[in-house]
Amino acid sequence: MEVILRADVDKLGRRGDVVKVAEGYGRNFLLPRGLALAVTEANKAMIAKERKAHEARLAKEKVEFQGLADRIGTLRFVAPRKVGENDVLYGSVTSGDIAEFLKGKGIEIDKRKVQLDEAIKHLGDHEVKIKLHPEVVATLKVMVSKEG
Repeated sequence: MEVILRADVDKLGRRGDVVKVAEGYGRNFLLPRGLALAVTEANKAMIAKERKAHEARLAKEKVEFQGLADRIGTLRFVAPRKVGENDVLYGSVTSGDIAEFLKGKGIEIDKRKVQLDEAIKHLGDHEVKIKLHPEVVATLKVMVSKEG
């Protein structure tokens, strides 16, 4: 069965792609949820129109998020933490801490957008990536220092 995707579907395709899927998957999952449409000329025209509008919206958002990324790039987050023997941190700096810092600066970011493989557990300077848009990634400088 061939369908036209109305939204990005993981491991299948992007919005507007014509893909071949199993009958049951298309009929029981994609079509009822509005993720895909049957392949017809009218649906192709409608999807092409939606795709143009979607791409224009993404381009506009990219410009806005690029400005936000530049603003984040100028910031520096100093995180004082309690330290034990041999400069070992008692806690860590997490994506939630970084999101709270940005919120205090007037930038609302979901903590899931902060790309930390694991929490920061060492003193010193670190660079943290924040994915704002599929094509825009901001970099925030984080300095973990001794408290007091």
